[in-house]
Amino acid sequence: MKMKQTILVVDDDAAHRMMLSKLLSGWGYEVATADDGAAAIENVRGKSFDMILMDIRMLNISGIEALEQMKIINPAIPVIIMTAYASVETAVSALKKGAYDYLTKPLDFDELKIVIERATEHNRLKTENENLKIRLGERFDRKNLIGQSPAMVRVLEIIAQVAPTEATVLIAGESGTGKEMIANAIHYNSPRKDAPFIKINCAALTETLLESELFGHEKGSFTGAERRREGKFVQADGGSLFLDEVSEMSRAMQVKLLRVLQERELTRVGGADVMKVDVRLIAASNKDLKEEIQKENFREDLFYRLNVVSLNVPPLRERKEDIPMLAQHFLQSFAEKNNKAITGFTPKAMEKFLSHRWPGNIRELMNAVERAVVLTRSDILDTGDLALMPEQDAVSGEIQKDNASRNLSLEDIEKKSIGETLDACAGNKSEAARRLGITRKTLRAKLQKYQADQ
Repeated sequence: MKMKQTILVVDDDAAHRMMLSKLLSGWGYEVATADDGAAAIENVRGKSFDMILMDIRMLNISGIEALEQMKIINPAIPVIIMTAYASVETAVSALKKGAYDYLTKPLDFDELKIVIERATEHNRLKTENENLKIRLGERFDRKNLIGQSPAMVRVLEIIAQVAPTEATVLIAGESGTGKEMIANAIHYNSPRKDAPFIKINCAALTETLLESELFGHEKGSFTGAERRREGKFVQADGGSLFLDEVSEMSRAMQVKLLRVLQERELTRVGGADVMKVDVRLIAASNKDLKEEIQKENFREDLFYRLNVVSLNVPPLRERKEDIPMLAQHFLQSFAEKNNKAITGFTPKAMEKFLSHRWPGNIRELMNAVERAVVLTRSDILDTGDLALMPEQDAVSGEIQKDNASRNLSLEDIEKKSIGETLDACAGNKSEAARRLGITRKTLRAKLQKYQADQ
């Protein structure tokens, strides 16, 4: 049988305390009460509560002082502060000392219910996260994989299962979702963790350079090959090789990669010697490879070689429960890096984060937090510090209509659309080309043309 959530209501106004007790009981919560901060502290010492709803102005010990003591006794308990003296300073002070949220009197009951439900969900996710750690085992190192949403829990459980094996893994997901971090977790939780982990972005190199990078080359095999060079497969021998954006590989290169996976041997470019390699392959793609097979852009036989175990990384909009945790992680990191004493976000700032769709996913969130940390003059980030980019569709009719109204030329419209799409993709040219419906080569040519015209 599911146990009721228990809330401690702390308020020196007897009528208000009784009203809240009846209201919360009617919502299905178990309610305990205290008439001042000192009594509340003793309650927290002796009993377990799921959350606390506490007034900030009380005669003996104030809500702020009681909050500090409660956080020493039980740092995990969510404390919601109530105040009739609404001010930014009061709210910021409470948040700095660990309050979960604050509400102003007279209370808006709809808002109160939402905040309590959010705190309840916060507790549930923390419990699930602890249970997840138990299921994954103490030896599993998450390697900065932050999140405890159901979608992220599934990803972590798959990583824990597949990491100790030798299986080839195909990671699918939109740009900026953290596919490389997942590849890191797979390698560093595998028996190969002490061997090399080599990474290469297939979209960043031409076909000739990619072949040389992967397989190596002999001296004189092409112009500029002044000495023999070992490729990434040889460098990763005994370890793992991560091929990012594998969908950008040409079909000719796909044939050569398939041979290495099948035979576990390769030949340097321009060479004749056959070398055996022992490499675990992890690949990633921001495109649907099954769709790419239908378009004849990707070989079906290579897909099945890569897709021994598939792992789909959810976009950030489908794991919004993780946004507060990710944002706080980035905040602490960038605050330390920039020597700033910034402690957190106001509730309004976090609401803005939660309502944004994050087309650039975790990379966009990270950039937004870093920008806010660098530019703010406050010690807690508010909505004014956040310059989130508007949601964008690649060449939308609205953009074209807006541009036409300004009498822009067709070339200007195209240039603006490409620029805005690149911004939305955090500069990732492959993802921008996909959204625009053109090839990466075409996008690169257009960008070069725009630069030449400037």
